Amino acid sequence: MTTATATTATPGPRRPLALALVVTVLMAAATACGDDDSGGTASPTGSVTEAPPGTGTDVIVFSTEGNNLNAYRPDPPFEKQTVIRNADDDPADGMDINGQICFFPDDPHRFIAGEDTGQPERTPGWGIFEVEGDAVGSLSAQEVGRLVPTYQGGTDNPENYGCGVLADGRVVTTDIGNQASGAPTGQLIVWFPPFDRETVAYCKIDVALPTPGGIAVDSEDRIYVTSARPPDNGVLRYSGPYPSSDDAAGGCGGTDATGAPLADGIDKTLFIPADDHALTPNAVVPAGDTGGFYVASAFTGTIVHYNDAGEYVETLLAPPEGEAFGAAPYSTGSPFGLAVGPDGTVFFADLGLGMGEDGVGPLPAAGSVRRLLPGEATPEVLDSGLEFPDGIGVYRP
Repeated sequence: MTTATATTATPGPRRPLALALVVTVLMAAATACGDDDSGGTASPTGSVTEAPPGTGTDVIVFSTEGNNLNAYRPDPPFEKQTVIRNADDDPADGMDINGQICFFPDDPHRFIAGEDTGQPERTPGWGIFEVEGDAVGSLSAQEVGRLVPTYQGGTDNPENYGCGVLADGRVVTTDIGNQASGAPTGQLIVWFPPFDRETVAYCKIDVALPTPGGIAVDSEDRIYVTSARPPDNGVLRYSGPYPSSDDAAGGCGGTDATGAPLADGIDKTLFIPADDHALTPNAVVPAGDTGGFYVASAFTGTIVHYNDAGEYVETLLAPPEGEAFGAAPYSTGSPFGLAVGPDGTVFFADLGLGMGEDGVGPLPAAGSVRRLLPGEATPEVLDSGLEFPDGIGVYRP
């Protein structure tokens, strides 16, 4: 594909997003944690459902790490394939892939992921990819389309992260905006098919999000977006109808500061305020048959279950008693990217956060990809020694 063009703030080299998100925890702790209305305490025991022997070979776990796209067989011995290598390691054919991975419900061989190869000369965006193959070791992926918006100006470079797919095939994305300070400039955008091209029509739903992260879409097409810093840190919920085209006839009659199409109005609520269980919400996914949502918080090392009303239910994952955030990462991981398999297995990308020489952030080669079987409190490691694994998705060949 040739490079897409857009009017945008000038991007720079990709920076460790997790560092910015975690630094904001001091502000979040001071302003966001209210009383726990559930009256309960965090429990690391998770669901009482009996754990199955494994997830089977009917799914493959994809993860973004070090600008690579990796794939794993989710049962021991956890075979691995790097499906797309980063552009530094493979200058001829490589691409820089990152962020959340979202497969299209009506086309399981097509997915969305952040793609920012060649920045700053090339504007970062999201790639639409087609997967071939049904087993780890024989997979390939080709970019067939690209989503490139304008970005709000600010103190930080553009960072593309979240993605989701609405019931009719429209795509939604989040980019981070100012990460740890400055005015909230993150964006929620809806994109209109077809997606097999370089220039795709879009409408911005929100352009003032405070450090947004992962996206989830429920059965009623409500959009859930995590926000990691005040004033809206927690999980935000957007309700339709959303714009159906990039003009006034489709509910997109405004323009933002960059001149890009902007929705006439939004229906937004703070669905799950950040709390002591999930202090820096980074990812949200539907919890499957158990109902409600799972929310990941890298700084607190937790994965938390909230019900359909946004109320705390239980903590599936938490650091062992006595472990504190410090020079070494939590032994149970720092969950950032999150996905759920068809049997309820939770997969997560562990950033390996700790206090290093440069402050709080992902420690060198400390990241991992892990799974948490239903009913288990301790996750299993699929892969370790990773650099900045930040996204995850489940492929069902």
